[in-house]
Amino acid sequence: MFDEQFEWVVRQETKSNDFVFFVWLLNANRQCNQAFFRLSYPLCFNWLCFMENINQLVNQLKACRECAELLPKEARPIVQISPKARIVIAGQAPGAAANKSGIAFDDASGARLREWLGVTKAQFYDENLFAILPMAFCYPGKGKSGDLPPIKVCADKWREKLLAQLTNVELTLVIGQYAQDYYFNNKQTVTERVSNWASSGDSMLALPHPSPRNNIWLKRHPWFELALLPQVQQRMARILG
Repeated sequence: MFDEQFEWVVRQETKSNDFVFFVWLLNANRQCNQAFFRLSYPLCFNWLCFMENINQLVNQLKACRECAELLPKEARPIVQISPKARIVIAGQAPGAAANKSGIAFDDASGARLREWLGVTKAQFYDENLFAILPMAFCYPGKGKSGDLPPIKVCADKWREKLLAQLTNVELTLVIGQYAQDYYFNNKQTVTERVSNWASSGDSMLALPHPSPRNNIWLKRHPWFELALLPQVQQRMARILG
């Protein structure tokens, strides 16, 4: 009976890949010896508690309606996160297409970003590889030139709580002005921050926003695609490989 209850809990709290590992532990209990399983179970239990915490946090975020009156459409928080994620994408806020589909970067900006990084769509949407944590989790609406800025209270309420769940991150990609203003304690422009990539350290990298609205910026700064992107793609390959 205990095995059946434990297996049910594990199935609720884990993805399919993780479930294989826990089934193996259960088989060890049944086929090998009780002592091994007694040693393994506390580790499993602690991991399950951690997963329960992050799942509860994500559910709370998705139920959040604190900024609902400021949004042009019904609140639809969008997030991608797993404690196993190796790379954090710190963007601005979901666009109109993402708001419609419920999928982060589900637009031309996402296609370009994946091209910049040299990753497949399957890799990009693998939460065990990429955590996608924008500065605001709901679509803020249209402004005069592009989308409105992310609503600040969103980052204030959720960001540090979510980042605290990520214990395996090797690189944070900080995309666009609003995310960079949050992460970098300076008054530099996006161009200055991106051009300083060689001295930005190993844990964080500034990128321009991949929106088609930035085509003019890309034409004015050819070094970004010629010099920086090959370095970015090599870094991606090392981390994900």
